[in-house]
Amino acid sequence: MSGKTLLQKINDKSAVIGVVGLGYVGLPLAVEKAKAGFKVIGFDILPNRVDMVNKGINYIGDVVDEELKELVSEGLLRATTDYSLISDVDAVAICVPTPLDQYQQPNVSYVENSAKSIAKYLHPGMLVVLESTTYPGTTEEVVKPILEETGLKVGEEFFLAYSPERVDPGNKVFNTKNTPKVVGGVTPECTEIAAALYRSVLEGEVHVVSSPRVAEMEKILENTFRNINIALVNEMAILCNKMGIDIWEVIDAAKTKPYGYMAFYPGPGLGGHCIPIDPFYLTWKAREYNYHTRLIEVAGEINNEMPEFVVDRIMKVLNRYGKALNGAKVAVLGVAYKKDIDDYRESPVMEIVQLLEKYRADFVTVDPHISTFRAGDKEYETVPLTEELLESADLVLITTDHSAFDYELIAKKAKVIFDTRNALKDVQKIEADYEKL
Repeated sequence: MSGKTLLQKINDKSAVIGVVGLGYVGLPLAVEKAKAGFKVIGFDILPNRVDMVNKGINYIGDVVDEELKELVSEGLLRATTDYSLISDVDAVAICVPTPLDQYQQPNVSYVENSAKSIAKYLHPGMLVVLESTTYPGTTEEVVKPILEETGLKVGEEFFLAYSPERVDPGNKVFNTKNTPKVVGGVTPECTEIAAALYRSVLEGEVHVVSSPRVAEMEKILENTFRNINIALVNEMAILCNKMGIDIWEVIDAAKTKPYGYMAFYPGPGLGGHCIPIDPFYLTWKAREYNYHTRLIEVAGEINNEMPEFVVDRIMKVLNRYGKALNGAKVAVLGVAYKKDIDDYRESPVMEIVQLLEKYRADFVTVDPHISTFRAGDKEYETVPLTEELLESADLVLITTDHSAFDYELIAKKAKVIFDTRNALKDVQKIEADYEKL
């Protein structure tokens, strides 16, 4: 099948689309492609995910339950662990994790394994798009050689591109469908076909770049920009605390400037699968060019130190009441790495919990979106937020500013509050001893 034939199948929605990896990126993408009228097959190595999708049961916050159920019942979306069905698809997106290993180096084994699984069933006229965030060069240095081992030639017999995922869990305005998409193919025809596919599915602009490497670097730049600016405001928060200045008031004043300033906010540390991790892909790759990414590494150090800074602050607060952290009753409000989601990947609360454990605090965790979580090698359960819990706690630590928390109740019933998110900013009367980050 030629590129023109594949373009025609994309345009008339007769192309069958595959999505490898049905997590926070893959499932929303599969749903949007099915909503656009394509038949979609989702591939995952986890049988429980596959079973849930095929039963129309949603497990991702950014997917609408009713839409998933309807797409499955209409036969537009199905899931499988059988990768041989890749032989039935015309285009496939790879949406698998790209974590860091214990040495802060990229682990692209999930990408490699996905490419190998696709290579077994790669056929002429097929499009492969890598969406997983990774270092510049991955598409052409890792994925392309694996696919070309089949004897098929990229740009002639199959098509390969990179288009970084842009998922912001819990964002009420921007989602998979309306967020602009960047696409870079190995050849111009690869780019044209991949861009056509995304334009047929998404409402957001599809921005074409000259190569996969540009698209890969663009994604790293996005998250490195956020990482560094969050590190800057975290460092400002530390300094403001020493100087007796309210960092939140400083930010509110700074953001009145209509140009040249973008507001970022401090917190207990960085979380999620992107911002704490992605910049270190570039740090690793830069060594190949004998370049040391100093700013990125310093930003990482600052952000990584925030959980310890938070625990040190609550120690000092408790000390004012003649209490040690050892044996103190601490209510930790929030486990997720950001408000109103159930995702705790890389959440700074994991390290805070481990530090509280280390210092033998008598703590409980509260999160309306998460019932159980693992920090280190231990499993924890969350508890409901009650008046009794607030009244009995020596200190209430707000680590995630979920909308579901009753901040009026917290302000009224807690004795001591340490707020890392400025969550009580709209509460008129705070009866507790109240401190902010």
